[in-house]
Amino acid sequence: MDQALAQITERVRAAVADQTPLRIRGGGTKDFHGRGLYGDVLDTRLLSGITSYEPSELVITARAGTPLAELEAALAAKGQCLPFEPPHFSPGATVGGMVAAGLSGPARASVGAVRDYVLGVSLINGRAEPLTFGGQVMKNVAGYDVSRLMAGSWGTLGLLTEVSLKVLPVAPAEATLRFECNQADALRKLHAWGGQPLPLNASCWVQDGGVGTLYVRLRGAVAAVQAACKTMGGTLLDNATTAPDWSACRDHTLPWFAQRSQHPELALWRLSLPATTPVLALPAAAQPLVEWHGALRWVQAPASAGDALRAAAEAVGGSASVFVAASADPESASGQFDPKSAALAQIHARVKQAFDPAGIFNPGRLAAAW
Repeated sequence: MDQALAQITERVRAAVADQTPLRIRGGGTKDFHGRGLYGDVLDTRLLSGITSYEPSELVITARAGTPLAELEAALAAKGQCLPFEPPHFSPGATVGGMVAAGLSGPARASVGAVRDYVLGVSLINGRAEPLTFGGQVMKNVAGYDVSRLMAGSWGTLGLLTEVSLKVLPVAPAEATLRFECNQADALRKLHAWGGQPLPLNASCWVQDGGVGTLYVRLRGAVAAVQAACKTMGGTLLDNATTAPDWSACRDHTLPWFAQRSQHPELALWRLSLPATTPVLALPAAAQPLVEWHGALRWVQAPASAGDALRAAAEAVGGSASVFVAASADPESASGQFDPKSAALAQIHARVKQAFDPAGIFNPGRLAAAW
């Protein structure tokens, strides 16, 4: 491990001296997202392995190149999990990539995001200096919580080498309920349930076989889940059958997502909205997939619909961005960083300058300027 870390550090030092851009890459499972992929590939998978795991303390530490599947398997063996359900998208996802991307799965609205579970990180900055922030317990955090700043930075601030994460026990009980209803009724149900003491964990509304269908996953104490199943109604589904479907929702392999393969002109748009937002007016024939109790809505639409989608989202206090560019237009950007004010743009630029003054890490991934 020391040799691998030394090798990568020297690679960064040489890149700084030569002003050579570096493209930080783990499993490459999220290469589809971002403005562009530039620079010499710096593979983090040399930094692999779980370095510390204390099940009784609910904390695990792993090197950045550790396969995410390996970490999840170690947790499952002890009856624990990453409750935010990070998406893999394809085999090879790594722990460092999970944190750098900052993406969460179906349970995000109920349990929190990746950044809420990051306790500490070690990284190499743009001066080839090894830095450590946070630790293995919440009390290690003092001053600026820099470790959580790395979540969602997409490798533009530094090269993660090790990550410490808070984990949780697997819920004692789980159930999925199915309701046939249109999108408006689904949102009304979710808003009503959100004000009640119910063990809501995840939700998904989608046109399933031409029929509007709401799926709600409950997790928690056995008594709480059983009581909710009785009071909420709907059709109780078999857990063995629904578990793969929730994983498919997480990794965008549900039939709804696969439809885009037949329509290369369509991009996958991500609308982040207040959960109480009603049904939005969308481009003709566009039926969304709704997650996070209404707060996340996926839409398949061409790039030409961008202005209308952004306007609709911003009108209710949300945002819209391309998550996956249309295959017919591979040069278009997805996940474009778009600060809403000049002041915010300056803050981000200064943070980038502080961590990566030479601008060698993942240039252009989030913004054209850096």
